[in-house]
Amino acid sequence: MNDCVPDNGGISGSRRDFFQSVSGGIFGAALASLLSQDVGPVRGLAAESRQVDSPPSLNYLQPRSPPFAARATSIIHLFMNGGPSQMDLFDPKPYLDQHHGEPFFDKIAGEVENPQSAGKVMRSPFKFARHGECGMWVSDAMPQLAGRVDDLALIRSMATTNLTHEPAVYLIQTGKMGPGRPTLGSWVVYGLGSECQDLPGYVVLDDPLGLPVNGVENWHSGFLPPAYQGTRFRSTGSPVLNLRPDVPQPEQVVRAERDLRRRLDDLHRRERPGQPVLDARIASYELAARMQMATSDALDVSQETASTLAMYGIGQAPTDSYGRRCLIARRLVERGVRFVQLYINGQIWDNHTGLATDMKAACDRTDRPIAGLLADLKQRGLFNNTLVVWGGEFGRLPIAQLPADKDERKAGRDHNKNAFCCWMAGAGVRGGVTIGATDELGLAAVENKVTVPDWHATILHLLGLHHDDLFVLENGLKERLTGVTDARVVQELLA
Repeated sequence: MNDCVPDNGGISGSRRDFFQSVSGGIFGAALASLLSQDVGPVRGLAAESRQVDSPPSLNYLQPRSPPFAARATSIIHLFMNGGPSQMDLFDPKPYLDQHHGEPFFDKIAGEVENPQSAGKVMRSPFKFARHGECGMWVSDAMPQLAGRVDDLALIRSMATTNLTHEPAVYLIQTGKMGPGRPTLGSWVVYGLGSECQDLPGYVVLDDPLGLPVNGVENWHSGFLPPAYQGTRFRSTGSPVLNLRPDVPQPEQVVRAERDLRRRLDDLHRRERPGQPVLDARIASYELAARMQMATSDALDVSQETASTLAMYGIGQAPTDSYGRRCLIARRLVERGVRFVQLYINGQIWDNHTGLATDMKAACDRTDRPIAGLLADLKQRGLFNNTLVVWGGEFGRLPIAQLPADKDERKAGRDHNKNAFCCWMAGAGVRGGVTIGATDELGLAAVENKVTVPDWHATILHLLGLHHDDLFVLENGLKERLTGVTDARVVQELLA
């Protein structure tokens, strides 16, 4: 609906101005008369594959049953943008210790994005040990997560197809190496709707310090209806800007305004069928009205106990911000939000130089909050239906990348598309398992290789969706998250 109201007896201006102006007098009386009248139900989507141009009266976020039994009902995606180094976190390589300082660039020159700064074989500055009953290897950079390894299914053999951040991030988020595609969260909510009708089905908790690479395109709905786009919530202050009216009004008047607005929207929509952008915009106004109370409650972490706040590292440096967002993620899935995605600013895992200090700083910001999230989900009975996913867009090389002054003490690692690690935990996942392996340097996946489409297919499978059957017809083609590749479900991590 157009934001400006047409000429109606001299009334003009924005929607907000219009409804504020009719909150009293004869208009208010007319509005009040609508309070006792039933607006009528809305229709939901079928639980099958469907085209985008759906009927205008449909409720995009109405929950839908998956085609087969789901292990998970919600997802928390912890996206570690920048490319965490596998051989410094989860994949120890004795070869690097034994051959530290030896030349190796000439053997992998084609895999190096910045050859001008390439150095020699570099060992990890971190120490590894086995943890948990499963004996999973974790470095001392993540001491808190090391205590939760019996809950994790670690994939050591992830591989992607591009070693540059922007296309690699697009691929992990959307299945294609370019903009304009629906993201993973959009596909999930498109397929399943949301259990909560007072909050968005797909919520994004980005970092107050700044956006990740590719910005808001990380949660774009692409060619899916805009209703499936991620909604950004702020972890401090007002969670959603412009959510509340400038001037408080009596609750009866507010309800009357909403009913009138709904009727006007229905009239406008009936004259313009088959307009998903219009439908989504109207739905966003309706959702915003319901969110006014729901968001305040969901994001109010002051309701939590002191021990819970401490478990997430809230109130402590440097974990407060990420811990607060991890806790909010738990509170959102607890209320039925389908997909919650957490980001960190920029690329704190992109450790081209200063690996020992900068990567440790990234771990220090996220390690305790993530371990706290896993523990909290378990103690509240949410672990069995919430899937937690951790990982970045690619990994790092086994050789050093040197700074401009060539000081090896400040070295880092360049990008690596052939090997990286991710893990899943929670609903439907076998805890304490390590899947796949890399070669002796950690350069490439050599055992049970898992591609990005495989990773997508596995996540959808845990939600009760088959990746081949979740599609939309776009320009005559069946467009899927996994594209036309032969994606497989990683059965080894399923409980």
